[in-house]
Amino acid sequence: MKNKVIANLFLAIVLAGLVSFSGNSQSGKRMITLEDLFVNYTFFPDFPQAMIPMPDGKSYCVQEEYFDLVAYDYATGLSRKKILDGNVLIEAGIKGYQGFTFSPDGSRILLVTNRQPIYRHSFTAEYMVYHVPSATVVPLSGNGPQQVATFSPDGNKVAFVRQNNLFIKDLLRDEEIQITSDGKINQIINGIPDWVYEEEFEYSRAFEWSPDSRKVAWCRFDESNVRTFAMSMFKGLRPELKEYATYPGVREWKYPKAGEDNSVVTVHVYDLETHQTVRQDVGEETDQYIPRIRWTADPEYLCIFRLNRLQNKLELLRADYKTGKSEVFYTEENKYYLDEKLFDSFTFLKNGKEMVFMSERDGWQHIYLLDLPSGKLHQVTSGQYDDASISGIDEANRLVYFQSAEASPLRREICVTGLDGTGRKKLSVMEGTNDAEFSADFSFFVNTWSDANTPYLVTVHRSGGELVRVLEDNKRLKSVLAEYKPTRKEFFSFTTTEGVSLNGYMIKPPDFSKKKKYPVYMTQYSGPASQSVSDSWSFGWENFLAQNGYIVVCVDGRGTGFRGEEFRKMTYLQLGKYETLDQIETARYLGNLPYVDKNRIGIFGWSFGGFMVCSCLTRGNGEFKAGIAVAPVTNWRYYDNIYTERFMRKPQDNPDGYDQNSPISHAENLKGKLLLIHGTADDNVHMQNTLEFAEALVQAGKQFDMHLYTNRNHGIYGGNTRLHLYTKIYDFIKRNL
Repeated sequence: MKNKVIANLFLAIVLAGLVSFSGNSQSGKRMITLEDLFVNYTFFPDFPQAMIPMPDGKSYCVQEEYFDLVAYDYATGLSRKKILDGNVLIEAGIKGYQGFTFSPDGSRILLVTNRQPIYRHSFTAEYMVYHVPSATVVPLSGNGPQQVATFSPDGNKVAFVRQNNLFIKDLLRDEEIQITSDGKINQIINGIPDWVYEEEFEYSRAFEWSPDSRKVAWCRFDESNVRTFAMSMFKGLRPELKEYATYPGVREWKYPKAGEDNSVVTVHVYDLETHQTVRQDVGEETDQYIPRIRWTADPEYLCIFRLNRLQNKLELLRADYKTGKSEVFYTEENKYYLDEKLFDSFTFLKNGKEMVFMSERDGWQHIYLLDLPSGKLHQVTSGQYDDASISGIDEANRLVYFQSAEASPLRREICVTGLDGTGRKKLSVMEGTNDAEFSADFSFFVNTWSDANTPYLVTVHRSGGELVRVLEDNKRLKSVLAEYKPTRKEFFSFTTTEGVSLNGYMIKPPDFSKKKKYPVYMTQYSGPASQSVSDSWSFGWENFLAQNGYIVVCVDGRGTGFRGEEFRKMTYLQLGKYETLDQIETARYLGNLPYVDKNRIGIFGWSFGGFMVCSCLTRGNGEFKAGIAVAPVTNWRYYDNIYTERFMRKPQDNPDGYDQNSPISHAENLKGKLLLIHGTADDNVHMQNTLEFAEALVQAGKQFDMHLYTNRNHGIYGGNTRLHLYTKIYDFIKRNL
């Protein structure tokens, strides 16, 4: 108890030094510039570099100068040993690496070199294998770039994908084995997902090693019948694509839009001892999803996740890998849809008898324990709040560590409880947002904390929550912030005319006076289960606007996350309807505040947020003077089917839900100045959305501004692009707000 008091006192002293930025001191005089934000990255916080827990449970690895990887002791912070010697890489002609993964025993390291991005998560690379005991490095393969290279559990083999085919490299024999040969671009994919699976089920590897390292299971995607999307590519400058110097080129890939056919997915297992491949039974239905595969604790059985097209019924299949025969052992159903972010929570315990996962089955997101032999389900956590995620499961002590929003939807705390639901304890002590990463043996965790007005504090704790030491307090950033005019984020809530309480934040100008009237810049995302209003650190563009005389406001409307299932899913089949109403109500609420100029309220959004801007200006009856929509969806018929149908079903089944909530259908009602922005190479929200909306506005006789960014994707960055983008947005705001 005495040590805990001393530790908490130490933490309080550290915090006192951090929060000085949050005060009302007028010592700072500097104004934020766009170059500060998008050229110099002046306010980028400091973090320990690439901290990875080591298998011994007592140390973690950090990437240091000259490519070295060094292990440090959790308890003391002292260096234990150099794991990777950067000089070895330099001598081998390796000019750096963009990621690394340890084998389970820590004796080998996979290094990602020459990384080339494909889509949001996927990339090709030339992987290198570093052997720690001998300090040697060799290429994983000399036959071309690889994807998703992954160690086997015994660390002696690596599976990877090349050109849509699955391979295994036996590191002991230095032998490369090709498992599949039918892979073909835009037709057959083995071991990696197609575009829409990667984007909407959020993963880039579609194969799994068995626990005994003797089998590999993988998903095969036949996308032959999926319609192709073609996107024009131009020469550009940064980067310069010289092959398109005179004639533009075309980039094509399979993109299933709402209501269209998907890939047909099958599951297969390759046995390294028999060299036989067995197709696993996933049922006769082909119009379905296989969002995950996982081996059970028993290496004889594979778990296959089977999700129906409506995404409201998930079945877990237990497949005998030798015969491929399968049976359903657990079913999860929902009257709306199932949250795909929960799929990765399913964990088979090593005892082979239990499975832990998260579910919304009682209307709130909580942790459950399934007894596999009996099928009996036990609820581990409960209450009218959402648990955010599972941080780790200490099977030896039967404890589950998790991140919870029990105290407030705006905050996150780290908690622990027994798998029987008893002995719950809060481990984090600071109000705000806490995120924990545990050591391999759960004896320590690294906590990253921040709040709305305090930069990140990274600390090491023992598993009971006791502070060990501070890794990063962002003292440098705090010193930089002190030079600038202070702007604070303040939280508020209000009740709409429909009786719905909404949460928001507000950033006021440094010299704010209640006697003045200010223009308002509303920003939002508003997408399903998202959260923009949280007690966590961010600083930049919005603070720049506040310094320049704008009140910045963000409100999370209906459909956003961490307020229970009914609040989150009430937008079902009407995506955009209630979200738009809530942003319009926000503008009206703000317009009635004595210090707001109700005739100078604007709104900004990107992606789903851009869809909201277009909806607000066409359905807001003049509440908004101006809006900026970046990469907006303008009709959900144009977006991919997994995301869209999850919330809207197929267009054939819900045509009114699609068309009545499309800004294109209301183009003639546009009121306020509008700036449309899109990247011409956006593979996610296609430029088609902006062009079709623009055409509807033209034919309705509505004036607007529009800008396209050559060869830029959904993020619109690269070269001088971000600075140009936000300079254009700010110029538009100054002219129209």
